[in-house]
Amino acid sequence: MQFDHLNNPYSAQRHTTFGKNGMVATSQPLAAQAGLDILKKGGNAIDAAIATAAALTVVEPTSNGIGGDAFALVWVNGELHGLNGSGPAPKSISIEKLKEQGLEKMPTHGVIPVTVPGVPAAWAALSKRFGKLPLEEVLQPAITLAEEGFPLSPILGKFWNIAYEKFKKQFTSPEFDEWFKTFAPNDRAPEIGELWSSKAHAETLREIGATNAESFYRGNLAEKIVSFMKEHNGYLSSEDLSEYKVEWVNPISTNYRGYDVWEIPPNGQGLVALMTLNIAKGFNFSTKDDVDTYHKQIEAMKLAFTDGKSFITDSEHMDINIDELLSEEYAGSRRELICEKAIEPENYTPPKGGTVYLATADGEGNMVSFIQSNYMGFGSGIVIPDTGIALQNRGHDFTLNPEHSNALKPGKRTYHTIIPGFLTKDGEAVGPFGVMGGYMQPQGHAQVVMNTVDFHLNPQSTLDAPRWQWMEGKKVVVEPHFPNHLAQALARKGHQIQVATDCSSFGRGQIIWRNPKTGVLMGGTESRTDGAIAVW
Repeated sequence: MQFDHLNNPYSAQRHTTFGKNGMVATSQPLAAQAGLDILKKGGNAIDAAIATAAALTVVEPTSNGIGGDAFALVWVNGELHGLNGSGPAPKSISIEKLKEQGLEKMPTHGVIPVTVPGVPAAWAALSKRFGKLPLEEVLQPAITLAEEGFPLSPILGKFWNIAYEKFKKQFTSPEFDEWFKTFAPNDRAPEIGELWSSKAHAETLREIGATNAESFYRGNLAEKIVSFMKEHNGYLSSEDLSEYKVEWVNPISTNYRGYDVWEIPPNGQGLVALMTLNIAKGFNFSTKDDVDTYHKQIEAMKLAFTDGKSFITDSEHMDINIDELLSEEYAGSRRELICEKAIEPENYTPPKGGTVYLATADGEGNMVSFIQSNYMGFGSGIVIPDTGIALQNRGHDFTLNPEHSNALKPGKRTYHTIIPGFLTKDGEAVGPFGVMGGYMQPQGHAQVVMNTVDFHLNPQSTLDAPRWQWMEGKKVVVEPHFPNHLAQALARKGHQIQVATDCSSFGRGQIIWRNPKTGVLMGGTESRTDGAIAVW
């Protein structure tokens, strides 16, 4: 990608950042700095990604934790590698058992929706295959942050307090006591600018580093997790943990106007972004701020998402071939449904999500697109005593309808919202990108790609541009600064437009592009959160 083809028609809150020797882009300045510190110690982009991810479990616990899942796209030596670090449902759980407990759907919080955490194994696998420094050293910046404490940043403080106010009403049974001891030690949420620390979190990170995550799955930490789950009638067992392994996968892609857009294959929802782009590339988007452009983009997303929710689950349980969903014939048949007015697809209601995303690059050309999540903010609300391990509630996405493709089954991975993205052109890396935020993620991916490729926006302008979010049916929510005349024009086309009061539900993205001729790095970070780029 030639940088001079990227312009800046928007009044960005931040300027695009340039660098040469290394770059880390993420949602928390201290986490970005942790990754940069590792680069300066001789680590590569993979080491920096792990360091940043570990730091994010400390400085943004509202969105992720040690007990979550992770996915990565890693560019090394001219090749793109995919890592699926999502965990399955426990082997002892089943639809029948939950229905015997009186449940008609998967609960949001507590021990039942807890699936096997993949984050520690993902860090260890990345470090072993591609890292330059020992995992123990790479985790040290995060250990220091947890041990010595850090001051809460503004957006973090806002969401921490929202979670506390909600949880103090909902979390009344004993299994949630440790959440309050860990994240509300003074019987309140920490305030913006106030120091928060977790010695137990630091010790857990130290143990993960020293054992290359073995303790988490087959040692001391595993025993603590299983003991707690047994005490509170959870399903996660020592067998579930000890048998877990991450999966190295072949990334999937589509070509969008000369650029190859890459995603992790299902069980992730990156396929939705690719299907959207396949449908959209049949149209000519000559102008960004045009009602016809937005209308066709929204309709393409609507169709892709409807299909994605119907088919995507653990790849071993999918009823349709991925190649068929990415075929030109399939895209063409869906494109034919798009007309001058908004259409009504099959209905579903996307829930909200909680995730962190980061992108890293080094001076050697290595680049990483990495995402990890506890889901829905703090996850399940379950924290293992004396460890700082907050467990995810990813099992909430399973359905208890045995006929559905994403029905709960023992040892099965659920439909997964978190997705890293990567862009290449003519076999050369352009770079990593991602937009965190539940079911907004493929919508953010598609908008990032179209802003970059169709409208030549630089990374910061790409992220700052007003976003839209399809919700269900004909309902579309737009950001407060979305052009009013375009919102009105979309309403005249039959879209049920709602203007959001803030930008918190529209995702939080990061981008790093690399000039293949000079090696110069160009990055953008999210203005909707406490985003930062650390550059060298």
